[in-house]
Amino acid sequence: MALRLEVPPEAVTPDPPGATRNRRNKPGSWGLALTRDWRLYTLVLLPLAYFAVFRYLPMAGNVIAFRQFQPGGSIFGEKWVGLKYVTLFINDPSFWQAFQNTIILGVLTLLFCFPMPIIFALMLNELRSQKFKKFVQTVAYLPHFMSVVIIAGMILQNFSMTGTVNQIANTLFGTTVNFTQDAGWFRPMYISSEVWQTMGWGAILYLAALTRVDESLYEAARIDGANRWQQTWHVTLPAIRPTIITLLILNIGTFMAVGFEKILLIYNPLNYATSDVISTYLYRVGLESSNFSYAAAIGMFESVIGLTLILSANAISKRLAGTSLW
Repeated sequence: MALRLEVPPEAVTPDPPGATRNRRNKPGSWGLALTRDWRLYTLVLLPLAYFAVFRYLPMAGNVIAFRQFQPGGSIFGEKWVGLKYVTLFINDPSFWQAFQNTIILGVLTLLFCFPMPIIFALMLNELRSQKFKKFVQTVAYLPHFMSVVIIAGMILQNFSMTGTVNQIANTLFGTTVNFTQDAGWFRPMYISSEVWQTMGWGAILYLAALTRVDESLYEAARIDGANRWQQTWHVTLPAIRPTIITLLILNIGTFMAVGFEKILLIYNPLNYATSDVISTYLYRVGLESSNFSYAAAIGMFESVIGLTLILSANAISKRLAGTSLW
């Protein structure tokens, strides 16, 4: 038989007045962590202030997508117009051309720019000479630290009629191509420059993830007779899969935000058919024409698509791979 001990109600004493405050100082509580590590938490203040001022506070201005905004008037618009500006850009063929170009460039960026840092990191991981490895890493990192203006200038100069690419083409094939004004060549020109600019810097996270792979796994694979390719496929890639999936979700979240600055600097009216994306269309039609309500409606539409993409990618990854951002 099990003994049952009952405590009379009058024997239970209430918590003293300072019990709630003392409970916050128990091990594992947020109050103790804040008291003990307040110096570390102060480092978060500036980033939080940045996001609050430049990311969350401007969201209040999205209301002008549904109100008629006049420069010099109220920051929240003069009068309510409902879905007027949404209807305007939905019925604009130029917007849908820019939308199509955004989707195509986003898909090409994911197909070429996302896997290249992974491949580059795996290749660097196979190098045995540390000096050569550091040299290659340094050279590959340099384009990331260049200004977008410098990158755009290099693209326009190298792909001009008298540029390096046309000089090589003229030597090998006896012909030249007007890359900068031919709409058909804009996408290859943009994607190739994007790969060159982002490949080295994007490989840093994968190289950091590779340092955490247990060497005993490689030793066990070698004992089982696995060659270098099989070790990469069955050991290395599964070990860095969480990092790959996390960065893939983040890249999908910025799918619609194709490089605005670079495109704005290298495109021209002759290649609008393939180069004009939502961000440049928004800047040209909405901001240059001072139609801020129209620009806000397009920007909100783009943000909704981006939010939908990142939520969908996170849910699919959590269901299929068991790895997600939240």
